[in-house]
Amino acid sequence: MREHGGNLDQAQQRFGGCGEDWIDLSTGINRLPYPVGEIDSHSWSALPSRSEIETLHQAAQHAYGTSAPVVAIGGAQAAIQLLPRLAPPGRARILAPTYNEYAAVLSDAGWDVEDVRDLDALAGADLAIVVNPNNPDGRCHEPEDLLALQSRVGRLVIDESFADAVPHLSLASEAERPELLILRSFGKFYGLAGLRLGFALGNATDIATLAAMSGPWPISGAAIAIGCRALLDDAWATATSARLARDGVRLDAMVQSQGWRLVGGTPLFRLYETGDALDAQEKLARSQIWSRVFTKKPTWLRLGLPGIESEWTRLAEVLVR
Repeated sequence: MREHGGNLDQAQQRFGGCGEDWIDLSTGINRLPYPVGEIDSHSWSALPSRSEIETLHQAAQHAYGTSAPVVAIGGAQAAIQLLPRLAPPGRARILAPTYNEYAAVLSDAGWDVEDVRDLDALAGADLAIVVNPNNPDGRCHEPEDLLALQSRVGRLVIDESFADAVPHLSLASEAERPELLILRSFGKFYGLAGLRLGFALGNATDIATLAAMSGPWPISGAAIAIGCRALLDDAWATATSARLARDGVRLDAMVQSQGWRLVGGTPLFRLYETGDALDAQEKLARSQIWSRVFTKKPTWLRLGLPGIESEWTRLAEVLVR
């Protein structure tokens, strides 16, 4: 398995404790998840029907502000796995550094993959990948700049897994354009990553192809029930976006005592220049707070936002030691 956050088992092996003892800040997953509530027994016992899946698609269109065709999948990662099969292998360019699964999945499928550092360098690619906002540094691109790029590449894929709290950056409303594909994660913003739910938005041909490759039941009945409920809850989304914005500022202020410099981030995580990320990670881990480090960037430490107030208190106590 490639290097990712959420590897709490490794933390436990090194520093002890069980899962319940740890505050896992190594991911960008909202630690105050959507309140699921009761799920009817039908959602657990029956195969999802076509009409139920379509209802979920409509809920996603509502949440993302689009009328474009949508397909529900088992997390954005599921779409990444299928991406190489949308066209014969060719030249893929990825705006980097970014989420490491894209390069690996495309290379394994026979694509010629190149990492580039700016939008203009993506021009001429058969497939161009942009994560917006980017993981892990939070780099953002305006929709008009991405639309201008689209005519200069074969297919443009925009990964908007962290866009829920910054909807002005989204190209979901333009997703019906030919050769444009938008990927959305449900689990991060709604804090329900274990549900394994995501969406691809695009033109009818691409979405039909992805749906066919995904099979007849790509998601569970529980994912449909919870997804519909959450995606239609505009009040929760608005309140959560406002809270995350405040909490990001709070975390930035809290780590100033360490001399860490903010590199960037999104409303769901922050990335800091620490001088020695492994040392910073170990300091936190001794109090069973897990963070994300990067082999290729040994000074970078990524922290998700704490959730309940006791998590903030515990982090503050560690940082002042």
